[in-house]
Amino acid sequence: MNALTSLAAASFAFVGSHFLLSHPLRRPLVARVGEGPFLGLYSLVALATFGWLIWAALRSPGEPLWWVAPPWLWDVAAIVMLLASILLVGSLIGNPAAPDPTGKPHIPDQARGVLAITRHPMMWSFILWAAVHAILWGSAANLIIVAAIAILSFFGALAQDAKKERLLGADWKTWERRTAFWPFAAQISGRAGWGATLPRPGVWIGGLLLWLAATWAHGWLGAPAVGLWRWVA
Repeated sequence: MNALTSLAAASFAFVGSHFLLSHPLRRPLVARVGEGPFLGLYSLVALATFGWLIWAALRSPGEPLWWVAPPWLWDVAAIVMLLASILLVGSLIGNPAAPDPTGKPHIPDQARGVLAITRHPMMWSFILWAAVHAILWGSAANLIIVAAIAILSFFGALAQDAKKERLLGADWKTWERRTAFWPFAAQISGRAGWGATLPRPGVWIGGLLLWLAATWAHGWLGAPAVGLWRWVA
């Protein structure tokens, strides 16, 4: 098995195992082994397949790029990644889509901050990351990886809505009417105001710090300098 084939297989295993264990296999496995052991199995499979993905990525050949992004596009991409960082940090606070041990997550009366942008801020942060890296770096290995992340995040968000509708019924359907799947779709359609999309100061600060750390690590890992580091390097 050559390096790219191994990378494609690892990507397929990573995405496929997530979908299988999150949806069709979750209920029968939980019924057989219990919630705790199932979560342990889920984590073990996720770590194993992600480790395989990283190992295969490191072994992938340094092939010629299929396209080269112009310098200005790197600056646009940095701004998009700042939005992605804010979405990711904001998704960790008061998100009814997050796992809840009680099975009855609190659903806000009104969506605010990143939840007013999209009810799946974490998934969209990964999708934006994948889109940005696909546009900027046109190698076969990179495109395999970002395609896996984008597919897992996009269809995972759709599957999460279906799962929550089944588990929470009318409560989740009400939340869907208050929010939007696509970022800013509620504001563009006039269903919600733009003011509600402003995150809390802590989310802004957390997102900015994450963005600064991630863009700094880009150069530390041997990748091209990005964000502010393009101008201070």
